[in-house]
Amino acid sequence: MTNNKKNFITPGCDKDGNLLGWRSVEIGAMVIDAGNSRLYETGSWRSEQPVWNANTCIDCMMCWLGCPDTAIIAKEGHMAGIDYFKCKGCEICVEQCPTKPNSLVMILEENAKDLSLEEKTEFAFGKEQK
Repeated sequence: MTNNKKNFITPGCDKDGNLLGWRSVEIGAMVIDAGNSRLYETGSWRSEQPVWNANTCIDCMMCWLGCPDTAIIAKEGHMAGIDYFKCKGCEICVEQCPTKPNSLVMILEENAKDLSLEEKTEFAFGKEQK
């Protein structure tokens, strides 16, 4: 691992950019540019994605509270959708949903490909839930 930045030591590397063994790395963490997560789209590598059914949602916001990626969109205290650019597909929102049947379900990314939001909802919940 080479270090091309002048006066910058890459974490886990020595001053010349050579990778250190695990015993040589100091305990701790280094946050180089805090608050930069909003600049990254992390949803491109998930294998499943949540689909929301507005018709059965009770707006309890448990999904919003549980989401580690701020992918649940809330407006004025109500669920408004899912930000698929942020969603990593962890399924926490689905696990938090108290409605039976769940108002959030996971579908495979390959099944969601090229579908509109309405088509995803129909695929996940069936025509009667639309």
